[in-house]
Amino acid sequence: MRKFISDFNKLIKLRLTLTVVFSASICFLMGSKFQGEINWFNWLILTLGGFLVTGAANGFNEIIEKDLDKLMKRTMDRPIPSGNMTTGQALVLSLIMGISGTMLLVKLNFPTSLLAVFSIFLYAFVYTPMKRKSPIAVFIGAFPGAFPPLIGFFAAFNEPRISWIPVILFLIQFVWQFPHFWAIAWVLDEDYKRAGFRLLPTTKQDKTSAIITLLTTIILVPVSLMPTAYLMPSGAAFAGNIYLVIALIAGIYFIWKAFLLYKNMDVASAKKLMYTSFIYLPLLQLALLFDFIVK
Repeated sequence: MRKFISDFNKLIKLRLTLTVVFSASICFLMGSKFQGEINWFNWLILTLGGFLVTGAANGFNEIIEKDLDKLMKRTMDRPIPSGNMTTGQALVLSLIMGISGTMLLVKLNFPTSLLAVFSIFLYAFVYTPMKRKSPIAVFIGAFPGAFPPLIGFFAAFNEPRISWIPVILFLIQFVWQFPHFWAIAWVLDEDYKRAGFRLLPTTKQDKTSAIITLLTTIILVPVSLMPTAYLMPSGAAFAGNIYLVIALIAGIYFIWKAFLLYKNMDVASAKKLMYTSFIYLPLLQLALLFDFIVK
């Protein structure tokens, strides 16, 4: 049983899945607060449904890449390439998770479940095969990667409507993914080459890839400050001074780490940028939630 749990965690990429669910959950709380109250039962449905749908997408990803995973050191111990799980078993588990997760999310509203299904399709069947063809895969993958804030915010409403708030939340996570993905791609470049993945902007660890990564961290700063400029119907800004200060400090620090990668051109700097990206997004989301709630 313990071995199955370990293999299952690897199949669904547990840490990645929890990160996605965290993002959606935080944005659900913001959407709930926006309309005045938090429905904790719906939050539970979103959390469980989001976990299952994300796990399904990651499962499909590993099924498609099973032969490539055998070639990379970081993935050869995953359940399918290691022989601990057959492709059929992984497919059944992924289908069960995908269907049950979608059924849970549709209980909240139709747009939430539709976005979740579209996210699975983009991630597993468009982004995954594109990784070996062109660096544009990172751009494609940034869309499903930025859907969790939309899914979470829309899940808070019986009849969700498009507004600037979920769009802004989407844009922050969308832009963040570029330095995040490219830092990972720089660190794992040798491993990725074994599988033929082409994820760095120029497909190489060169100055151009480093400066493009730096530019995206610079672009992220004004994008991250958009919540402070958006005025809600009450006339108050969506985010206040607490978020403003945290976003500025975090953004400048993120830029500094990206500049060090450009300056040093080494894996050590890329690792520091990668770790910074792990902290940056949840920090901003928690700051935004706190700032929004205390107003």
